[in-house]
Amino acid sequence: MNLTIFLKLVEIQTKIASFTPFLMGNLYLFYHYANFKITNFILMFFSLLCVDMGTTVVNNYQDYLRAEKKEGYNYEKHNAIVNYNLSKKTVKKTILILFLLAIVFGLLLYLNTDVIVLIIGFISFVIGILYTSGPVPISRTPLGEIFSGLTMGFFITFLAIYIHNLNLINIFIKFNSMVIDLQYLSILKIFIFSMPLIFGIANIMLANNICDIEDDRENNRYTLPIYISRSSSLKLFRYLYYLSYLSIIISVILNILPSISLFALLSFVKVNQNINKFEKKQSKKDTFVLAVNNFMVINYSTAFTIILAIIL
Repeated sequence: MNLTIFLKLVEIQTKIASFTPFLMGNLYLFYHYANFKITNFILMFFSLLCVDMGTTVVNNYQDYLRAEKKEGYNYEKHNAIVNYNLSKKTVKKTILILFLLAIVFGLLLYLNTDVIVLIIGFISFVIGILYTSGPVPISRTPLGEIFSGLTMGFFITFLAIYIHNLNLINIFIKFNSMVIDLQYLSILKIFIFSMPLIFGIANIMLANNICDIEDDRENNRYTLPIYISRSSSLKLFRYLYYLSYLSIIISVILNILPSISLFALLSFVKVNQNINKFEKKQSKKDTFVLAVNNFMVINYSTAFTIILAIIL
């Protein structure tokens, strides 16, 4: 397998969904805290990247094995296993190597931090596996948007901050009891900060499932749009973006974001245009990318304002 095929197999262009929460978490750290540990940054980056790539390969492999409809844009062109006629042995070997690398980097990060990182990392890893495999993968259920949004939008953001600032959660052994000390207000602020990431990632999943409603029915994938209908899914798609902008306003009011971040609200014009385009036509080939574009527009406009605040 050459590099081009590998990058297609892991769908490298989609890694922006996991890299962006990682970036935003680090910007939050720079804005609110002083400590930054480069070693932890590098270890988490590579562990995160390997998990994400490995999960994508598992997802493509499961789609390849389970597909009952073996034609159409999503199957023939989107799935690299079919497109490049890859053997099952090659795909399984790729999955194994990526997950082993993720575990190695993750364990090194744990040794450099504490048990909380190990726990959160393990939970995220398990969710990643169950998301794409098992008797009933999460991605084939109505819960896909919730799990993808929270795991990638919040867990990654929180962990990106926590590995540099271990005081957010402390565990003490006191007499015969274990006491967990949570800096709950700080954690709540991180959650509010991560809402545009949570909603944006959920909407990428939602847009994908809306585009695939017909194919999913034939392949026995009972996703959220199949349960609540296409029209209700499109309304949810719109409202999640509106909630993203509301969370930015709340973050500024609570001093989670700098006042200059209100300029990120100007991106609403472009995002709303994309929402209207997607409502008119839902196509994996033509309009699905609008959900990815909206995710980037909202979060990178906010990122830009945070960088300006840090510089100024």
